[in-house]
Amino acid sequence: MEGTSCIELSQDALKNNFNYLYGLVGDACRVSHVVKGNAYGHGIESFVPLARKLGAKHFSTFDAREAERVHTCVQGALPIMIMGLLENDQLAWAIEKGIEFFVFEMSRLKKAVQVAEKQGRKAKIHLEMETGMNRTGFEREALRELVAYLKKHHAQIELKGLCTHYAGAESIANFLRVEEQYGAFEAARKELKKQGIEAEKNHTACSAATIRLPKTRMDMVRIGILQYGFWPSRETYITTVLPKDLKNEDPLKRVISWKSRIMSVKTVQQGKYIGYGTSYLANTDIKIATVPVGYGHGFSRSLSNQGRVLVRGKRVPVIGTVNMNSITLDVSDLDNVEKGDEVVLIGKQGDMEITVSSFSEFSDQLNYELLTRLPSGIKRKIVD
Repeated sequence: MEGTSCIELSQDALKNNFNYLYGLVGDACRVSHVVKGNAYGHGIESFVPLARKLGAKHFSTFDAREAERVHTCVQGALPIMIMGLLENDQLAWAIEKGIEFFVFEMSRLKKAVQVAEKQGRKAKIHLEMETGMNRTGFEREALRELVAYLKKHHAQIELKGLCTHYAGAESIANFLRVEEQYGAFEAARKELKKQGIEAEKNHTACSAATIRLPKTRMDMVRIGILQYGFWPSRETYITTVLPKDLKNEDPLKRVISWKSRIMSVKTVQQGKYIGYGTSYLANTDIKIATVPVGYGHGFSRSLSNQGRVLVRGKRVPVIGTVNMNSITLDVSDLDNVEKGDEVVLIGKQGDMEITVSSFSEFSDQLNYELLTRLPSGIKRKIVD
């Protein structure tokens, strides 16, 4: 049974984005494809097999549950890295399946060693350094204890990576802070190397750092939002694209489209309020269309009387309050609108396009936030 809307993932768009990103970082640098937040709303079970088909060789998740879903998709054939939550009772599964994971405190490291020793396997770990994000990671003062423990338990540890995370590489306002973080990471890396501890790969760059700060790419980059065809911020787009392309042509293509259909069309007389409350008053006789998508499906309530969608190749406004399960459109300027007509919430229709960025401008939501709020229950399908 079909739902109230459908999300489409474009294979051609993703292929374009992979070509751009792989060309940018070069063959010597591995790309880890970040699929946290249900692959930024694109759907892990739909996105991961497609990404693998197009050349993805490494995936990153936030937690163990996401890693389990990716592991099922790739059938254990590709490396998977957990960057965040991994409970102690999940360590046995991760180590048994060869899942890589961040270690940012001694308690996790010690527990991982215990489990690995019990299994007769090695824990594949990435040591996260605290360099100024002040969230998770080993402080510089902890390195002596860390080195001693790593050397003592080298038989239970495979050091896959040394890493950190930058605090806002998408904005020039954070440039000094990020530069200081880069310096702190390099200092920690050199100190560890001096003590005989060297990781297989050094990695610090997210999407924004990969684009703006080439020196941070190192051996591997963790690419999230860029692979889906979106920029970390408007600033990163302006500073990356405009200096190289005066035509302002975006080298990325949006992978996602979100579509629904009109469920009802009717006329409302002048002077009548539309929907809940009194937020929209018809100043003239108007024709309205109801679409079965609302804030319960990820269409933000803050888009009430502000949002736009595409119907019959034209942009039309959302009027009245966005409900849990429906929105109302003013289709007065369209001819022959009918029940069943396609409604594009995100994506293209004819020569027109509704972008996720347009949602952000209307609702103060970041690309990331709106995408990851798209419910997993919406059907995803692959298109050319």
